[in-house]
Amino acid sequence: MEITVNKTSESTILEVSGRLDTTTAPAFEAQVKEYFNKTKLLILDIKNVEYISSAGLRVVLQAHKGMGAYSGKLIVKNPSDFCQQVFEATGMDSILFIEK
Repeated sequence: MEITVNKTSESTILEVSGRLDTTTAPAFEAQVKEYFNKTKLLILDIKNVEYISSAGLRVVLQAHKGMGAYSGKLIVKNPSDFCQQVFEATGMDSILFIEK
């Protein structure tokens, strides 16, 4: 997994690539948590995420809740086909703000 950070005056964009699974979820979680109180809009661009497990889903859901706790917003942008299918199968597509 690789994460590239791009900051603008209004948002922080984390471009994630690779796999979000039990091996990479802890590092992903640590990176995401850094921005809970530092930005009002956190965007996870996951167009290059080829696989997401329940551990990765948990981190995405925590990011959604964490940003809300700081009066911010999380947007999941450009989900890969696999990620979109997982979001739909788990019902997370009705919880998250997803932009295609």
